[in-house]
Amino acid sequence: MRDHQVKQARPLTRYLPVRNQEFNLKTHIETAGHHLDTCPHVTVTPTSCRGFLHKMGNKFKTWHKRWFVFDRVKRSLVYYTDKTETRAKGGIYFQAIEEVYVDHLRTVKSPNHKLTFCVKTFDRTYYMVAPSPEAMRIWIDVIFTGAEGYQQFLS
Repeated sequence: MRDHQVKQARPLTRYLPVRNQEFNLKTHIETAGHHLDTCPHVTVTPTSCRGFLHKMGNKFKTWHKRWFVFDRVKRSLVYYTDKTETRAKGGIYFQAIEEVYVDHLRTVKSPNHKLTFCVKTFDRTYYMVAPSPEAMRIWIDVIFTGAEGYQQFLS
């Protein structure tokens, strides 16, 4: 990288956010080469993605298992204590998501470095651990479709 800066570069522009209302998330993920039927950790529909991830807490930096819901209709990524989805613990709106990437630099102490990925927003980086390599790849590709905070290639 220029100026000897070490940072995570945003991958291919194929993954720019998709704002089309007719966009089918499930078809997109399957077309990208993911086999949803062999990944029981993630449930993908035409408008949403659901599943458990471990998320690092913002204040005490401890890991917590959370039920995540990526919703293209509400344009948000929300997490709950469990899959009943009764009371949200927190969330991120699509317009705040700048980048999504695998934590290759191992910036945090993780229960499993190979399954750790980051969701970078304007004011915070969320660190998450997926239950399997395929689940991590699916979540990253799903979240990319909503990452509206990254404006460099948008016109």
